[in-house]
Amino acid sequence: MSDEIPIQHVQLHGHRVGYRIAGEGPLVVLIHGITSRSDVWLDVIASLSDRYTVVAPDLLGHGRSAKPRGDYSLGAYASGGRDLLGVLGFERGTIVGHSLGGGIALQFAYQFPEYTERLVLVSSGGLGTEVHPLLRAGALPGSELVMPLIAPSWAVRAGAAVAEFLKRFGVQAGPDLAEAARGYASLADRDTRAAFLHTLRAVIDLEGQRVSAADRLYLAERVPTLLIWGTEDPIIPVEHGRTAAERIPGSRLVELAGAGHWPQLDDPTRLASELTRFIETTEPHEFDIDHMREMLRRGPAAGATATRPARGTAG
Repeated sequence: MSDEIPIQHVQLHGHRVGYRIAGEGPLVVLIHGITSRSDVWLDVIASLSDRYTVVAPDLLGHGRSAKPRGDYSLGAYASGGRDLLGVLGFERGTIVGHSLGGGIALQFAYQFPEYTERLVLVSSGGLGTEVHPLLRAGALPGSELVMPLIAPSWAVRAGAAVAEFLKRFGVQAGPDLAEAARGYASLADRDTRAAFLHTLRAVIDLEGQRVSAADRLYLAERVPTLLIWGTEDPIIPVEHGRTAAERIPGSRLVELAGAGHWPQLDDPTRLASELTRFIETTEPHEFDIDHMREMLRRGPAAGATATRPARGTAG
């Protein structure tokens, strides 16, 4: 699959950025989560590319992109996404984010509403406090000194040792374990580890997720929004998606029964189908500065008046 949709590179602000691109048609942007990379979307890209142009970057600090000392905040990632679309010649599209990528997608829609036709949040960060204790542990002072000891190269090569370690923290066998182990193994590289810690500490502290979009969700009332969550997500609980669906007027929530934190790996065909159905049954958002001004003036209390949307559950 990776040979069919090869990684490409572009220079942005002096840094090498990797991305995958496939297909023709309306733009869909797929943003991965922390310690992940564009590979996690390969099966979804293959399914979508017969109808859409699909762009999936390796975020800075991840995968085949550069890992500079710099700004790893959600705002910086959102700006980097806008700049990547610009250099590739795109102006607007459906923005899809998974986990940390969901937080980036939310920030992207907030910073650049004129670029955002639709918003899709997959097991998204930025919608509640709770998060897996392994991620909270990374925010501990001094974790940068301990991490090289718990992610040494020999353990990475062993593979099974990493998997057994993760099982102790409740990450079960299947796609979740495989992807978590791969991401954890990547931290054996010093530059990747440093980028991970900068990214993690920008959004998580000892109490959990410290960055929340909850107070601004009302601004998405005219942005078609889809939330997709695995019912057995061990990293970010499905309750975050349920609460967000109540706060985003007109949004849709699809729960994938039995899926974990990586629905795009658990059931890529179903996820691509839900994305396609969502895109084909909604009109792209058109940014209106006067409406934005009106929403800001009335605030969230008046904006969050929608009734709870229907919830779809996939078997």
